[in-house]
Amino acid sequence: MDGEISAADLHTALENGEDVEIVDIRDPGSFEKGHIPESKNLPFAELPQRVEELEGTDHIVTVCPLGKSSIKAARLIGSYEGIEGPVESLNGGLRGWEYELTGAAADSGNAPF
Repeated sequence: MDGEISAADLHTALENGEDVEIVDIRDPGSFEKGHIPESKNLPFAELPQRVEELEGTDHIVTVCPLGKSSIKAARLIGSYEGIEGPVESLNGGLRGWEYELTGAAADSGNAPF
């Protein structure tokens, strides 16, 4: 793991078109309620079996509701031999994300977690 990234820095990276793979580690139901646009749902329990899906990614940012579990996920992903770019956790998780979300609850204005 290469540390944490702030919501503002991640938002700026996305706005600038940087190649960032956002990995939302929540369960599929929570993910569908609301998530950062263009993020990929890879539930934490499935990471060990699916981490190879992230091979070749330039920059990975893991996301969870509070930013705690995503630190563990970032460490797990970063320890995989096929991952060469930086792996960071979103500091503060989705609660710290003040920008647009995509999904059913996000569209209604409710928190997605």
